[in-house]
Amino acid sequence: MKKINFIMLLGTISICTLGYSQDTLTISRKDIWQKASDKNLQIKIAEKSYQSAQADYRQSNALFLPNISASHTAISTTNPLMAFGSKLNQEILTASDFNPALLNNPAKTKNFATKIEILQPLINVDGLYGRQAAKSKMEAFQLQTERTKEYLELEVSKSFMQLQLAYKAVKVLEKASATADANLKLIENYFKQGILQKTDLLSVQVRVNEIKNQLQYAKSNVQNASDYLAFLLDEDNSNKVYKPLEELENTIAIENIDTKLSDNRKDIQAMSKSSEAYQKMLQSSKMNFLPRLNAFGSYEMYDDKLFGTTAKGYLVGAQLSWNVFDGYKSIGKMEKAKADFQKYEIETQQYKAQSQLELNKTNRQLRDAENKVNLSKLALEQSQEAYRIRSNRFTQGLEKTTDLLQSETQMFQKELELLQAVFEYNFTQQYLQFLTK
Repeated sequence: MKKINFIMLLGTISICTLGYSQDTLTISRKDIWQKASDKNLQIKIAEKSYQSAQADYRQSNALFLPNISASHTAISTTNPLMAFGSKLNQEILTASDFNPALLNNPAKTKNFATKIEILQPLINVDGLYGRQAAKSKMEAFQLQTERTKEYLELEVSKSFMQLQLAYKAVKVLEKASATADANLKLIENYFKQGILQKTDLLSVQVRVNEIKNQLQYAKSNVQNASDYLAFLLDEDNSNKVYKPLEELENTIAIENIDTKLSDNRKDIQAMSKSSEAYQKMLQSSKMNFLPRLNAFGSYEMYDDKLFGTTAKGYLVGAQLSWNVFDGYKSIGKMEKAKADFQKYEIETQQYKAQSQLELNKTNRQLRDAENKVNLSKLALEQSQEAYRIRSNRFTQGLEKTTDLLQSETQMFQKELELLQAVFEYNFTQQYLQFLTK
């Protein structure tokens, strides 16, 4: 899980400023998820993967349904055998056609044949297991699609909170800028009265410029968070910026979450279905050694004219086929299916172990984040009180300018740290819920 250190971002990210000509779109947490579930590209990709697996499963219907084909063939021949057979199929043979001279050197014969063929599988055991494997694969993709939606819901929520944090940081720095301007005005008056030296005035001016620079970066970060949210929603965010309807709270809600890894989690279930598919493929490769039984039939029409149907006949039958030896091809296929199944079983075991490890880690991070919020809140209260005392003492000439600036900087820094801590706790809590869902 990646955390965003907002304070570092304010000092290091250098991107174009937030233009005042941009349109501001107000969004709520509820509406944003509805838009994301309908338009997000990652969900669309997952749904197409499921549809592809579904199409593979539908192909296995050929195991039960007949294969019907129709053809019309036209030939012109002087081949003795073909000429005799064509006349025989057309039912136009006469006694004179048995003349050896005509049999050996027939005249040009035309034949037009219309044929309808039906192939019907009856017993195909390896195909049955292959169909079951395709079904398990389809169900695995369906579960994976649902898990993708759950992950997107988490990502959208995180992005929304980042946007809230960005706006909250802008407010804090705007307040810091106003406080710095007020202090600068006070210092300028003291300097004109000869109470303070020019170095004090320069220090305050440097501080004012630093805050304004940080404020500009904070506004740029609002645009960055807005752009990423637009990406998740698959919307064009040119000359637009999102604004959350709900503001980021500076308090947290404690919840008790079961930290045991559930086998009902969608991605765990998807892996179980995939493992089942590999197992069915192994069984299918074993059943490949058994014979197959198929029925076939055809209805044929012959004539010496195009699309003619003067002579008619049918053919029905059944075939039992058994591939006794194919040069170790079937044996190699079975061994490969066995190795693939065993490999995936190990991968599933590894994935579950890693998921439990991530779950334990996130649970500890949640406790650490809760402690960080409490300490940050206490530190903010202490820094606010310290600034109030120093500000009063400074107006009485009892504090140095550098001490006042240090106290002011610390106060707003602690306020930003509290916002960051609240964001980290809320996201860690949601991430833990995602891991246990």
